[in-house]
Amino acid sequence: MIEMTSARAHTPAPEAKTAFQKIWDDHVVEDLGDDAFLIHIDRHFLHEVSGAVSLKEIDLQGRRVRNPELTFGTVDHMLETLPGRGMTTRMPGGNEFLREFSQRIQPHGIRFFDLKDPRQGIVHVIAPELGLALPGTTFICGDSHTCTIGGIGAFAWGVGSSDSEHALATQTIVTTKPKTMRVRFEGTLQPGVSAKDMILHLIGQYGASGGAGHAIEFAGQAVRSMSIAGRMTLCNMAVEFGGRSGLIAADEVTFEYLKGREFSPRDKDWDAAVAYWQSLATDEGAQFDREYVVDVSRLTPQVTWGTSPEHVIGIHGSVPPTDEVRHPVARDSRLRALDYVKLVPGERLEGLAITGAFIGSCTNSRLEDLRAAAEVLKGRKVAPGITAICVPGSTQVKHQAEAEGLDRIFIDAGFEWRESGCSLCMSGATGGESFAADARVIASTNRNFENRQGPNVRSHLASPATVAASAVAGYITAARQYEDLA
Repeated sequence: MIEMTSARAHTPAPEAKTAFQKIWDDHVVEDLGDDAFLIHIDRHFLHEVSGAVSLKEIDLQGRRVRNPELTFGTVDHMLETLPGRGMTTRMPGGNEFLREFSQRIQPHGIRFFDLKDPRQGIVHVIAPELGLALPGTTFICGDSHTCTIGGIGAFAWGVGSSDSEHALATQTIVTTKPKTMRVRFEGTLQPGVSAKDMILHLIGQYGASGGAGHAIEFAGQAVRSMSIAGRMTLCNMAVEFGGRSGLIAADEVTFEYLKGREFSPRDKDWDAAVAYWQSLATDEGAQFDREYVVDVSRLTPQVTWGTSPEHVIGIHGSVPPTDEVRHPVARDSRLRALDYVKLVPGERLEGLAITGAFIGSCTNSRLEDLRAAAEVLKGRKVAPGITAICVPGSTQVKHQAEAEGLDRIFIDAGFEWRESGCSLCMSGATGGESFAADARVIASTNRNFENRQGPNVRSHLASPATVAASAVAGYITAARQYEDLA
């Protein structure tokens, strides 16, 4: 299904450049030598965890934010998602983070989408939703899944608190230049198969470090025909593939999505912006350090079986054997994963009983994701004993879903309908809300590490449609089992 090709086998045109190279060149302030570059940052987003730390350091040093108009903040990671929530959290120490972030961000003149703002939501959902993230921009945030923003053609990546402080004070950061990789997804997806299945399959084939050190451009027929929501799902999990960032060159789908957004360019500025964005497409003959070609025409829904996104198989498959893993460290890792998830080689995932289901996270909480899940849930009920939760990725997504009646479909099916935020994607790992200890759950999130969603909770990653179908069945299954969705 997958073949690897060598980009070095082709002689590129002298000036042929990748989309990443063009964006990079436009943002280099200075080559500092020793593979270090000073890069201008177009957009900088803060949230209450890493943002509180960075702002505190800026204040202690007596510095000012150089370009507050290019910096934005929201609350999403620690914030409760239960209806009627306040600016509080059950995470240990979380209330202090929320309070300090709120107090420190406003004196700097940074635009802040707080709890009362209808534009509040997960950073990686609201940035493109509002038109704050644009093609060709450099975009950073103190969160590893900032690469999501590459779905609209930006070079976006997560940074640490010290880099964030540097950007706040100078609107630049010092960084190394990543290598380049292109992954071409060719063919047409089968019904019930989505972007989530594509990226999980890729990670499963080449491992969680398969893209390490690379800026990864996703391309090909399947990507060109994909919505922006799907593209952001692909780029979101570039970091689970080991990549520095994910990127999909902007095209007409991108322009249509961004036009009219609150912070998007308008009138003549819009025309000039589109002309520039079009110039950023990868040139014919541009050279990549590595390139993969993936045929998705026979791809099936994917589900993880272990404690890493690379522990993944098609939903009709069986847990792979351990004796085929030659490297002792990798073999020990797989054995530990099997012990944690309480599975054995040869065991089938389809039909495996679950006790929880979660739809949400920066990976799969956009309106399109909720629609896909609602299509499965409509007229059906969650199986007895299943704790099922849906958390929209932004307040705007929540309101749009409610205007379409999606909330009633989720509620009538037996799902909890929540306010926007990161919720059970990360709260269970930090002492906040979690599933019951030892639960087996299926989730549309991006990480399935030990204890990620609660003490000894065994999390299986899948698409929103697969999560919804499994919640109804009470065991892991694909949405295509329902005849009206086949």
